[in-house]
Amino acid sequence: MKVAAYAAQSAEDRLASFAIERRAVGPEDVAIDIEYCGVCHSDIHTARNEWGRAKYPCVPGHEIIGRVTEVGAGVAGFAKGDLVGVGCMVDACLGCAACKDGDEQYCEKGALMTYGGTDPHLGGPTHGGYSKRIIVRDKFVLRIPGTLDVKAVAPLLCAGITVWSPLAHWKIGKGHKVGVIGLGGLGHMGVKLANALGAHVTMITTSPEKGEDAKTLGAHDVLLSTERDQMKAARSRFDFLLNTVPVAHEMNPYIGLLARNGTMVMVGAIEPMPGIHGGLLLANRRRVAGSGIGGIRETQEMLDFCGEHNIVADVEMIDMQDINEAWDRVVKANVKYRFVIDMSTLPDAA
Repeated sequence: MKVAAYAAQSAEDRLASFAIERRAVGPEDVAIDIEYCGVCHSDIHTARNEWGRAKYPCVPGHEIIGRVTEVGAGVAGFAKGDLVGVGCMVDACLGCAACKDGDEQYCEKGALMTYGGTDPHLGGPTHGGYSKRIIVRDKFVLRIPGTLDVKAVAPLLCAGITVWSPLAHWKIGKGHKVGVIGLGGLGHMGVKLANALGAHVTMITTSPEKGEDAKTLGAHDVLLSTERDQMKAARSRFDFLLNTVPVAHEMNPYIGLLARNGTMVMVGAIEPMPGIHGGLLLANRRRVAGSGIGGIRETQEMLDFCGEHNIVADVEMIDMQDINEAWDRVVKANVKYRFVIDMSTLPDAA
């Protein structure tokens, strides 16, 4: 069936109205009418082919909230009218070691991404949430707690799980000293979630203004990375650093902040990084690691935790027609802290 969407036709084109094809509902499928879709910087990187291998037309969007309209004959656990979400993946092999461990995002055969993958049903690229409707395999559909502000839940499905996964993997909780590097879409969720887990949270930033904003989000302290004396005083302080900086940057000053057996996890920059001084790692048996999104079970656990603690993203709502201007603002880091599209503003396909 034809579905209204917004798409980029090339790396140089701005997003514009476009009709896409969605498959018929199969035995294991859930059909979802999309109500809200978050805007992730990954949408921009992909549509503009900044990471390479982009496929066009590109319909971005992997922070999807909507209502179930139909389920396949073999689907249990979802029914028409349910409030659900879809994140960065819509399928995986479910048979490899990674999938069996609940790490579908690391599927050994390659997880099928919500957009930009190869659609095994219709051919061409998979199309994401900048659209009216989506059909998803039931095992990749998430239940949304009804207690939360629905529109502000959307960014949890990428930004939220991207920071939750390393916090959960390294078992961060009460008594841990956590530093969050960078306050943006990822960083603001890192502050909220680490605080709710019981950690002592420090915002590490170049901006005093962002430091004050971080305190309103739950940070206990602020460390200005541009202030040499502050950085020197904070050496070997942190058990865990969540590095959300989205571009290549010098890491050695941050590594020096790690305590014995401390870990810095990179979740922001997907590009080559400057060299690391090995001596800083040898000292205090420090580690630098990376983490992507989480698996489906882990994402559901994050959503349930957020439901219990009333945690959502700080969002600015936009109409679909304003998406290109919103993208320009994302590139300039001019949003606190995530755009969410009201998909009711997208007209139906002709």
